[in-house]
Amino acid sequence: MKKAFTLLSAVAAALTFAISGCGGDKDASSAANEPITLKLGHIQSEQDLWQLGSLKFKEELEKLSNGNIKVEIYPNSTLGADRDLAEGMKMGTVDFALIAGVLGNFDKSISILELPYLFRNHDEYVKIVDGPIGAEIAGNVLKTSGIRILNFWDRGPRHVTANKAIVSPKDITGLKIRVPEIPAMVDTWKAMGATPTPMAWSEVYTGLQQHTIDAQENPIPFIYGGRIQEVQSHISLTAHKYEYVTLSMSDRKFNKLSKEQQDWVIQAAKVATEYENSLVINETDKLLNEMIEKNGLIVDQPDIEAFAELAVKAHQPYAKSVGLEDLLNRINKELGR
Repeated sequence: MKKAFTLLSAVAAALTFAISGCGGDKDASSAANEPITLKLGHIQSEQDLWQLGSLKFKEELEKLSNGNIKVEIYPNSTLGADRDLAEGMKMGTVDFALIAGVLGNFDKSISILELPYLFRNHDEYVKIVDGPIGAEIAGNVLKTSGIRILNFWDRGPRHVTANKAIVSPKDITGLKIRVPEIPAMVDTWKAMGATPTPMAWSEVYTGLQQHTIDAQENPIPFIYGGRIQEVQSHISLTAHKYEYVTLSMSDRKFNKLSKEQQDWVIQAAKVATEYENSLVINETDKLLNEMIEKNGLIVDQPDIEAFAELAVKAHQPYAKSVGLEDLLNRINKELGR
């Protein structure tokens, strides 16, 4: 039922809305009656599957709210790199973001998911992130950072690209491979014999072009969206990490929404997650084939067990260094190892 405003209350409401447009806060009690605009940032291009998933989230949230909530999407690191997006959500200046490993800088427990070859297949990955351990990790992140993980989005396995064939660990000895600024990944790639080089994603294309780095590793849709196939000739299907990205929200912003608006956000996030996950399944092979046919990308089949054997040697030392031995052991037990 619409609330009948007096002239005075209408003026007050208009002033509140004007202030909110400049970054002011609203009480949850009045939020349901005022249109609001929320910002969603990510580091990928407009051609990437992340953008399509973001658009689905926008579409669904605007539909559920009957236009009460508008979502503005900022791709291409427009609102900053991963760390900037996370800090923005913590402070409440960014409302939503697609982020992953950077969350380990705020809560160590999620960093355990960054260990290469922790999961050997997609089913193992889903069992953990969509199960009680994943919920526990999300709760830890919320408590320590004020960032609310709405859902884990699948991204598919990460593979290595380079300008040579990579089929065994000897092929990466001393290789300058770009990795995200995630200690778990740095430690594991060192254990496999490479020279991991942390670098922001926005610098990777140029770094490969100018030979500042020799290789990089990412899921196929990410490789395609970043046009890596233009500057790398080989992809080695190492499947060293079954990858996720979180659709996260500033908890400060979440708590300023009405209960109804919160429910809309949660429901829209669920729909967008299902959509994104289906896109990854349906598009990954198609994107790989396009890079093969259009760009001449060469596919190499590596000895995965040889890589995994070296990688696993770094797991316990890393977990011990950050106090996550119990969590790692519980994950391995859950996976029957």
